[in-house]
Amino acid sequence: MGKEKKQSGGKEKRRRVYYRNKTTVTVYLILRALIIAVMVRAVFLREYHNVFLCALSLALMIMPSIIAKTLEIELPSTLEIIILLFIFAAEILGELNSFYVRIPHWDTMLHTINGFLCAAIGFALVDMLNRNERFSIQLSPMYLALVSFCFSMTVGVLWEFFEFSGDTFLGMDMQKDTVVTAINTVALDPTLTNTVVRVKDIADVIIVHSDGTQEALGLGGYLDIGIIDTMKDLFVNFIGAVVFSVIGYFYVKQKGKGKVAPRFIPQVITRKEKSNDLK
Repeated sequence: MGKEKKQSGGKEKRRRVYYRNKTTVTVYLILRALIIAVMVRAVFLREYHNVFLCALSLALMIMPSIIAKTLEIELPSTLEIIILLFIFAAEILGELNSFYVRIPHWDTMLHTINGFLCAAIGFALVDMLNRNERFSIQLSPMYLALVSFCFSMTVGVLWEFFEFSGDTFLGMDMQKDTVVTAINTVALDPTLTNTVVRVKDIADVIIVHSDGTQEALGLGGYLDIGIIDTMKDLFVNFIGAVVFSVIGYFYVKQKGKGKVAPRFIPQVITRKEKSNDLK
């Protein structure tokens, strides 16, 4: 009985390590309540796709605490709050409320944040190995920053692969199209000599169907199918990755000092902290 009580107390203390900041708990509960409300509404309206997105959002929101407990790490409150807000902004606001279409640069903002966060996560993964007592490695600040940058860019590229696959095989439009008024192409070169042909002042696109009927789209320009969106996403991901890589570099260079980096870098719970939790 006493042993069970001690173990129970240890779990309670360890939970305080993971969620010791009341602001984090408050943000989590508010966002969770909003998602549940949206889900209930979607059920009544029989919008089952939206119900699935809400369920996915709820599952994603508990992942930080699960990962923290599994890996025995402490997530900074700032990092966890931004992750929670990011999930809500991407799934509930972006997908369900069409912010990707209604709010200019919404997608760009999220991809920039994603590049920053993924760089922080990549940095933390290597930094935890660097500090782990079981490993006798000591990586340089430049190497850690480079790994952080590469991890973020890899995640960004894999996400664009996912968007392209969804558009190609599932008939979705994850790679949003862009209206442009000029294009440069060698496909219209009649000489077939790889000469670039510039088409300017494009006012509209006319679709000619197989039955000969024509339809003007009224776009005010040419419809670029996803290429500009993809490259823009990767570019802002690059910016976010570079920003955190620089922050991470100076964080290691200064031997863990600084005010910005510790807000985004998870810390391994030491043996001493674990033993204190179990007391």
